[in-house]
Amino acid sequence: MMMATVNAQITFHDFTVKDINGEDYSLSQLKGKKVLVVNTASKCGLTPQYEGLQGLYEEYGGDDFMIIGFPANNFLKQEPGSNEEIATFCSINYGVSFPMMSKISVKGGDQHPLYKWLTSKSENGVADSKVTWNFQKYMIDEEGQLVGHLSPKTKPGNEKLLSWIVN
Repeated sequence: MMMATVNAQITFHDFTVKDINGEDYSLSQLKGKKVLVVNTASKCGLTPQYEGLQGLYEEYGGDDFMIIGFPANNFLKQEPGSNEEIATFCSINYGVSFPMMSKISVKGGDQHPLYKWLTSKSENGVADSKVTWNFQKYMIDEEGQLVGHLSPKTKPGNEKLLSWIVN
């Protein structure tokens, strides 16, 4: 008879990514905070969501809540810029002050390992999902576990999202 071994589940906090300036950003520094992970793009119909995300960050960001943006060029090449251009765009147009990471791929053969974790139940232990467009939102709890995700069209002020942040 085979005995199943319990593998220690990898959490969000086990990843290190590159920030928009190319520096290592260990997600373990976010332990104890709820984190909203959003794949972003500068030339998308949903790009104005940056404004709502920044508002959320200004109201709730800090000790208990964080937003992290991951620019991605996976959908109709709507994020063609370099990391420097993206950082400038976000700052000038939306005053973005939440952490922005280096541009990555959120789907396909070159999908970033963090997004493999976010979208694969076999890795995150919670749910399979597909990143369907720019501004899809993934909710991570204080222990680094995936809680769920919201569609790209779900605005940052959505009741379900606000309820999750404050409770």
